[in-house]
Amino acid sequence: MEFSIKAASPEKLKTDCLILARSSDGEAGPQFAATDAASQGLLGKLCLRDLDDKAGSLLALPTLPGVTAERVLVVSLGKRAELNAKTLRTALLAVGKWLSNSKAKSAAFAATDLVAAGLELPASLRSATTLLADTAYRFEAIKAKAEDKPAGPAKLDFILQGKSDSAAKRAVEQGAAIAAGQALARDLGNLPANYCTPSTLADTAKSLAREYKLKLKVFDREGIEELGMGSFLSVAQGTREEPRFIVLEYKGGKAKEAPVVLVGKGVTFDSGGISLKPGEGMDEMKFDMCGAASVLGIFRTVAKLGLPINLVGLIPATENLPSGTAVKPGDVVTSLSGQTIEILNTDAEGRLILCDALTYAEQFKPACVVDIATLTGACIIALGHHTSGLLANDDALAAELLAAGQNAGDRAWQLPLFDEYQEQLKSNFADIANIGGRPAGSITAACFLSRFTKAYKWAHLDIAGTAWKSGADKGATGRPVPLLAEFLLQRAGQ
Repeated sequence: MEFSIKAASPEKLKTDCLILARSSDGEAGPQFAATDAASQGLLGKLCLRDLDDKAGSLLALPTLPGVTAERVLVVSLGKRAELNAKTLRTALLAVGKWLSNSKAKSAAFAATDLVAAGLELPASLRSATTLLADTAYRFEAIKAKAEDKPAGPAKLDFILQGKSDSAAKRAVEQGAAIAAGQALARDLGNLPANYCTPSTLADTAKSLAREYKLKLKVFDREGIEELGMGSFLSVAQGTREEPRFIVLEYKGGKAKEAPVVLVGKGVTFDSGGISLKPGEGMDEMKFDMCGAASVLGIFRTVAKLGLPINLVGLIPATENLPSGTAVKPGDVVTSLSGQTIEILNTDAEGRLILCDALTYAEQFKPACVVDIATLTGACIIALGHHTSGLLANDDALAAELLAAGQNAGDRAWQLPLFDEYQEQLKSNFADIANIGGRPAGSITAACFLSRFTKAYKWAHLDIAGTAWKSGADKGATGRPVPLLAEFLLQRAGQ
């Protein structure tokens, strides 16, 4: 979906669908009022009779006298006193779903009325652009035949009274770039493991590097071994697919400005290794690389926007499979940091590849490091599928990420990282064990990673419950690209 801003009278606009927003109480905005006047009051009467007060309620009118648009869609913003970013997102999601199932080829959204309802225009436009694009997303890359159903509009104009300002235009650009990054993350996550291998992730990084002139290094198995990443390589022992360690750099800030480093878990298929997972639902373990996908997605967003910031992406990518060469429970391996690790469970593999990448991150002297990983089922038990887990060794960094998630509608929740939990990782045979038992599984996983992050400010996002959906809506969500985008926009002063 393409987005633009126009100055026009909504009632005179030629479009397949005119979208109007109004709060359920209080005075209607000027664009709704103008359209209502053109219909000689019919629009207002129909809304009073048929539009529910709840945010996200819709009233679709196939024709409206006095209005040029072929159809009109009115969305309720709910009660004015309760209107906020969350209720706006509820309304926008309802609009997006309706549009994606409609036959409309073009649409126009009367955006000035959002200001009349008490919302800030730039933030509202950015949110609208991101959400409307995301609801229009479809994955058909490997289908022999596209589904025969409406695809929704290819173009949407935001209609403003008077000339649009630079802040409004920039907000739409930002929303479109966030949506583009989220779409890339969803595309990669949705690919099956025989299509998306570690080499596929490396090839995607190469495409981004070519398109946006980014610096890229890709290490193969031999190169990873030369680096001394024994923990990472232990996970890759059981697979024929070659592992890759991807280092991607975007330099939009000052030359000596410390970069933000993002580390994404890239297990393109996780069988659990020798500690084999149950067969039911194992197909969803293709999503175990969604951390890596989100890093590649956010690089697309940042590069498209040309943000004045320095950014590094580190992606350890491999499969985790059982075989005669696979790492075994009880094996001890040496990490890049020099710390030895007793592998008590080969299904706790994400932390084994991340720890070496986190050690590698030290050389960049980062402003901060954030790792993103579908790390623990325990996080789903703790937080369900609505909220990502957040743990950090720096409270200010944690607060930044929490605020970014709240603003983007891609929320996280902080869990403790108390020293007492470290006791669960004791090993009789190595410096550290890779699991700490069932209690506080998400916390002890982060405690493991914290052993490798003492040189810098670090946060860990556990997206096991939010990176994809199961059931009828099965598929990657592209989270936490919106959270990371908001975080980096704030860091870049935008």
